[in-house]
Amino acid sequence: MGKIISFANQKGGVGKTTTCVNLSAYLAVMGQKVLIIDLDPQGNATSGVGVEKRKNLKTIYDLIDGESPIDEVIVETRIDGLDIIPSTVDLAAAEISLVSMSNREKILKNILENIKNSYDFIMIDCQPSLGLLTVNALTSSDSVLIPMQCEFYPLDGLTQLMNTIRLVKLHLNPNLDVEGVVRTMKDNRSNLINQVSQEIIKVFKSKVFETYIPRNIRLAEAPSHGLPIVLYDPSSKGAEAYLSLAEEFLNRNKIKYKNITKHTKIKLREVKQ
Repeated sequence: MGKIISFANQKGGVGKTTTCVNLSAYLAVMGQKVLIIDLDPQGNATSGVGVEKRKNLKTIYDLIDGESPIDEVIVETRIDGLDIIPSTVDLAAAEISLVSMSNREKILKNILENIKNSYDFIMIDCQPSLGLLTVNALTSSDSVLIPMQCEFYPLDGLTQLMNTIRLVKLHLNPNLDVEGVVRTMKDNRSNLINQVSQEIIKVFKSKVFETYIPRNIRLAEAPSHGLPIVLYDPSSKGAEAYLSLAEEFLNRNKIKYKNITKHTKIKLREVKQ
């Protein structure tokens, strides 16, 4: 049975989508079957894997609204083993639609029950807020992965996220766990960043991944080309960090994987959009 993981942090600009896309891409390259669900109206995960936001694109909004079955919404990416349920700005209307739906916090959970066994991992890229869409993601998930920028404000806002996770666990999803915390945009030259990093470890202890993601220009450039870093520049520091994170992630989940290096030839598939 597949594992569903939400990537959540109500603070924007902390590397949440970057981590969701690039960790998912590396997992697929390493032999896992992965589905990304773009649950953010900005649709950055969608464009980050090269899916064009054309007019007739079926998205997660069509799924939530009951307009399309799930097999019509899943889109293949160029990486073999990596699929996505895309999103566009239309998803912003879903928050309003969900309010009037019965059992509204479990709409996504009920949808994913039909495909959970078809993937090793289903990765949900949440929007940077704690509204109904994010609550749906947390209710349907086995765990939450929290990307955190090593600066004061993201750390200061963590209390609200942890309180939301606690409430969801108490009332909607008792099995919800914290998958881990990934430190992002880390610059070892800054004493303040290193102090915040140590504070994150102090709070979350073993939940903090040893691998951290450094500031890297190639990581920032990759989304504009519609490519995960494994395709855009596998030799970059950012790529090496996400490869290391994928290995640590799979080891934590006790899953055997195909070893790759930055020189590994990636199996790509022809994608019709």
